[in-house]
Amino acid sequence: MQIVIKNVQITQDLIGKPNVFPKYTTQIMNLANQNAQGTRPRIVGQMSELIVECPKGSYQDWVNWYTDKMPAAVEDATKKGYEMIQCLQSAITQIDKELVRKWVEDLVLTKTFAGFCFQESILKMIAKQRHEKYQRATPEEESNGIDGYIGKTPVSIKPITYKTKSMLHEKIDVKLVFYEKLKDGIKVEYNF
Repeated sequence: MQIVIKNVQITQDLIGKPNVFPKYTTQIMNLANQNAQGTRPRIVGQMSELIVECPKGSYQDWVNWYTDKMPAAVEDATKKGYEMIQCLQSAITQIDKELVRKWVEDLVLTKTFAGFCFQESILKMIAKQRHEKYQRATPEEESNGIDGYIGKTPVSIKPITYKTKSMLHEKIDVKLVFYEKLKDGIKVEYNF
């Protein structure tokens, strides 16, 4: 038998009534926090260590202990997050339909074409370095996360930022090649 326990139920079981946020606000606050880095360990502490270090077990014990140990952390994180929210509010006033169109064209047309060209250059360079042939993946192979082959080795080519965006990670069972755009080219990293 399987059961699913919703996050809201877990929160309610542990701390009582959970916070309720207006629609879309948590997405905006998450984006602001990512940019502001307000909840990084240097601001709020290493949470995985702190929660274990807390000597008592209830939610209120945790709140009291954490507040004593890190008295400025929540306020500092709030300040950083709110400052970024104000920046986002300013940016949102500059977005109109034409700007959205430019962004879509840049994403769908420009970045797709540039990414395809990067992949070709990357495959060619690695193959040359390894004294092997390369080939691009078929559309079916691409749908399985394969961008091409170096010899018989299937590879997936990702921007270096992919490493830090764990929420985007799909399951890829092939060798990964990372690239970083530089002013005068691209830097490639691989390990196979």
